[in-house]
Formats: sequence, C-alpha cells, structure tokens
Amino acid sequence: MDDTKLLVFLLCFIAQFCLSISASDQVNSFQSVPDLEKSMYMAIDGYPCVRLLNLSGEIGCSNPGRANIVAPVARFKTANKLAEPSALVVSIDQFEELFGRLSNDAEFSRHVVGVLVESGSQLQNGLKGFSPDKKFPQAEFAPYRSGSFEWNPIGSGLMWKAYNFPVFLLSNSSTSALQEIALRNEKRKKSYTVDVADFNLVMQTTKSGTRDSESCLREQTCLPLGGYSVWSALPPMAISSSEKAKPVILVVASMDAASFFRDKSIGADSPISGLISLLTVVDALSRVDGLKDLDKQLVFAVFTGEAWGYLGSRRFLLELDQHSDAVSGLDLALIETVLEIGSVGKGFAQDDKTFFAHSTSETATNGTLSAIQDALGSLRTQSIKISRASKSNPGLPPSSLMSFLKKNPKTSGVVLEDFDTAFTNKFYHSHLDDLLNINSSAIVAAASVVARSLYILASNKKEIKTSALNTININASLVEELLGCLLSCEPGLSCELVNRYIAPSTSCPSHYVGVVLGEPSSQPYPGNVGDVPRFVWNFLADKTAIPSKNLSSTCPKGCSGKGEMCVKAETDGKGVCVISTTRYIPAYSTRLKYESDTWEVLPHNSSDIMGEADPVWTESNWETIKLRVYTVQDTRFDTWILLLGIAVTVLSYIITVMAKAFITKALKRD
Repeated sequence: MDDTKLLVFLLCFIAQFCLSISASDQVNSFQSVPDLEKSMYMAIDGYPCVRLLNLSGEIGCSNPGRANIVAPVARFKTANKLAEPSALVVSIDQFEELFGRLSNDAEFSRHVVGVLVESGSQLQNGLKGFSPDKKFPQAEFAPYRSGSFEWNPIGSGLMWKAYNFPVFLLSNSSTSALQEIALRNEKRKKSYTVDVADFNLVMQTTKSGTRDSESCLREQTCLPLGGYSVWSALPPMAISSSEKAKPVILVVASMDAASFFRDKSIGADSPISGLISLLTVVDALSRVDGLKDLDKQLVFAVFTGEAWGYLGSRRFLLELDQHSDAVSGLDLALIETVLEIGSVGKGFAQDDKTFFAHSTSETATNGTLSAIQDALGSLRTQSIKISRASKSNPGLPPSSLMSFLKKNPKTSGVVLEDFDTAFTNKFYHSHLDDLLNINSSAIVAAASVVARSLYILASNKKEIKTSALNTININASLVEELLGCLLSCEPGLSCELVNRYIAPSTSCPSHYVGVVLGEPSSQPYPGNVGDVPRFVWNFLADKTAIPSKNLSSTCPKGCSGKGEMCVKAETDGKGVCVISTTRYIPAYSTRLKYESDTWEVLPHNSSDIMGEADPVWTESNWETIKLRVYTVQDTRFDTWILLLGIAVTVLSYIITVMAKAFITKALKRD
C-alpha cells in the first residue's frame, strides 16, 4: 500500500511540474511568427555592394550561387589564419589591406565568404584617404592620351573588380552590434554556439548565368544605368521663331556620384558641391533685372550618369544632333562657350583659398577666363583667388566638358575646380565623401564668381557698371539649406525646401545614378524619375520662370499656353502654371535602343567617337537584399543532443514498462 501512495505522489508532482511549465510558456508565448523571428534573428542595417555588368563582364559583388551564405562572424586581423569559412568585420582603414590579401593569398581568400565594413565618420580624420576609383577615372573617355596620369593618386580601383562574395557597409548602430558579436565569438572558442551572418544577396545575373550587359538585357535580368538630366534657360527662350536666336553660354554641373556601395553614393565634393553652386547661381541671377536684354542666352544643364561613362552629357549631345523634343529650342551650333562647375567644396581647404580654371585652350577661352577675373575683381576680396591650371597637366581633368571636346576639339570651355594637378578630395567616389568633407564658404565663393562671370559674358560689353554686378549676390542661407537637403539624412530630402517642390520617396539622399525605368521620354512619368532630378527640374523651372498670363489656368492640364508648364504639382496635387524653358533629357548609353519594351545593344557607330569606349553599364535585378545575424549550435553539440535524445527515449520506454508492471502488480495485491 505504501508503494502505491508513493507512485501516486510522483505522478501528481510530475503533473504539477508540467502545468507550471505550460503556464510559463503561455506568459512568454509569441503572438505571431514575426515575433518569433525577431527573437531569433537580428536584422542588420547596411548598404550592399551590388553586381554591375558591361559588355565585357562583371564588377561588384554577389553570392557565388543561388543559396544564402551563412558563416561565423570574425574580426579581420592581419596575421590570422582562418580555420573555417567566415564573414569578416573590417574597419575602413584596413579595407584595402584586406582586399589586397584576398588577391594574393589563395588559402586565406578561400575562407572569406563575406565582408562587413565598419562605418563611422570619426574615421575620416585618421585616414590618409580612401578612393575605390582608379587613379585616372574614366581615362578611356579622355580627349588626350595620358592614361598613366594620376588625377586621383589615392585611387585603388577596387570598385571596378568583381567579387563572388557579398560586401556590406554597416550602419553606425549595426557596426557596434557586429563588433560585439565578433568579440563574443572570439571568447566562445570552446563553446557549443556561435553567431553567424546570413547574407541574402543573390543577383538575377548569377541565377541565369548572364555575365555581360548584352546577354542580361536580352534575358531581361538587368536594366541599363541611367536616369534623367535637366536643362533650363534663363530667361525662358523666345517662343516666336521670328526672333533671331542668341549665342548660348552653357553652364554645366553633375548630380550623380559613385561608390563601392550602391546606396551610399553621397559625392559631397565630387560633384554635389558643383550642383549646389549652380542652383544658387540660378537663384542669384533670377533676381537680376534686364536679363532678357542681354546679348547672349544663359542655359544651365545638370547631367546624371557622368560617373558611368558620361551618360548624361553624351546623350545630351546626341539629342542635339537629332534635334529631339528634349532639346527643342537649343542648337549645338549656338553654344559659344561651356562653363562647368566641378568640385568646389574644398576650395578653402588650402590657406590661400584658390580655385583653378582648367580650360580647353588658351586662345578659345580667353574671353571666359577674362570674365572670371573681372568677376573676382568686382567682389573686392583678397581671400579668394582664381588661377589657371598648370600647363604640365595633360588636359582637362575628368569632367563633362570632355564629352564636348571629344565631339568638337575646338570647343571653348572652362572647368572650375578646387584642385590643380591632382584631386584635393581624398575620398573621391567613396562613401566618405560626405558633408564633413566640404566647406560651405567655398561653395558660396565659387558661386559668387560664377554668377558675376556669367553676367559679364552674357552682356558682351567691354564695360559693365560695378553697381550692376553688386546686385548679384549669392544667398548663403540657401547654400546651407541645400547642403542639409542633399547631403544629410537629417533633414535630408524631407527638408522644407525640397518639400516645397516634390514629395520625395525617401529622406536619406543618395546620388547613385540608378537605372532607366520604362521608355525614355522628354516628358517622363514622375515615378520613373529619381527624387533629386525631380527636385532639380522643379527648382530650375521655378527660378527661371516668368508668371503665366492666364492666372486662372488650372494646373497641370490647364498649362496649355506656349512655353507653359506646371511646377510644384507633387506637393498639393495642384501646382502652379509658369512660363519656363526647362526640360528633362533621358540619360543612358548612346549604344542602347529601347523598342517593344526591351533594350537592344546597337553596333558601334563610327560617328559616335566616345561610343567605342562605352562599356554599356547595366545593373542586375534582385528582389530583396537582406543581412541578418543569429546564433547556431555547433554540429558536434547537435550530435550529442541526438544521442542523448535516443538514450532518454530508450530509458523512458524501460521506465514505462517497469512502471506498468509495478502498477499491475500493486493493483492485484489490492
């Protein structure tokens, strides 16, 4: 009888224990599968290096196959030997050293299956420089043969190579998390768990085996790099064809940057400082009276795709040759001179605060250079200097003006830069070329000189009253506002200025060119145009406009008068009708043709001089790029768990049989 009581007591205890576990589980139960996933996986914020293609092959990064890559997280150390495939956490100052070792050490390279790059603006001050572009960026498009010249001496060329493993630039918060995880893994060498990184970075070109632009466009697994450039006339061009067209002074800047990491292409100095300078020049000149009475026409052009084979400027020249709707009112023969505003954000990095004028030829640009010096003199300051670039330079630095010079070697043109024989920008085409890398005062100074130079050139008069030039002043507050809008996440594209014109799709600006969506058109669907080009179009259209005569016009359908267009339509769905000569220009390779919803690579045309060097850049398609971290158990531990489970099962069976026999015997005694 005592044995029976003891057995009943044990059964009650087990039942009570199970109920307590059940209750505990209910308290800590997950409400949904996403809740369970969040407890298991840590999502990592970052910026991926992606796969790009050209006519001869691939560059950039991707997983080697269709499956995700899962590997333990470890810190990169210069002397360590990796015992197993690992995802390495590396600081930016060791980035080039790591990739150099990957190229030279096959055994080490075999064990590196992913790279996680730490971020942090504090690193910039300690770096001598970091530029993944070449020492002579896009030398193949230069109108002279000096490919060995080093405009960018810090350049490593790493962004132009192909890597069959994923590379992520971590956000600031994710950097701290991954550093802790890597350190924890180092301390867990004898532990049965390890933290791993899971890379989902599979490109469609990898899946289908389309390894170049022509094949991937044919299979529709990629899209061509490109977007939309913008040009605008100040004042608007005369509608009446009876009026004689004026000679054109073309002012040029770029709005796209490049980087090893697709969505972290900021380009503060190169080229966004020039873009901001151009926008503030237009703002300053728009407030000057009597521009329509000047002898020459001012035209402003902002190109995109310049970092990828000068797509914008080359397409602009082709559209001029074809007299397309995108350039209606413009004639290549009327362009008298080209003034390009290049990298000007570091013009005050030197003690003497000097900008450099790089010209196509001294004889062709004497008038422009003279106007620049006259403009500088009118500012009455000794702190700013404009010097001619060194005669030892082989020619123009990498710039849009190269496209014009290649088209017509006699082109009169000047590029204003913050460097002479080599880039002042230590972070050319890298994610570190951010707001901390430039000086707003330098942009104001460059814009002040350019604005007054343009007025002098457009007036075509030998003597201009100083009082007239003194009315042309740059709004320094606008420069600061544009810096915050175009180069920072706070406020970023959510700033008041941008929201006055468009409804941006994101707050954090990135100046990567992107891909061409839909059929290229001079009147594209707004959804197919990036945030920055849409802002630039609206800003220029607004600043260069004169009010519509029909104030009762409803926008946009009612803007039907000659030269009328609707600006600010995105903000309230209504907008304002104005008279302006502002247009989009498609920017994509001159070797491409869009027909029947597909892209076709055209044979090289002998009349397109730069087309022979055109690599025809495309970007692979993908669905979602993700990176996450979670903890896994060692396989040996899993084996022990399996064996232990089998042992427990067998033991449970034996105990059950014995308990059954015991209970049966006890009941018979009762």
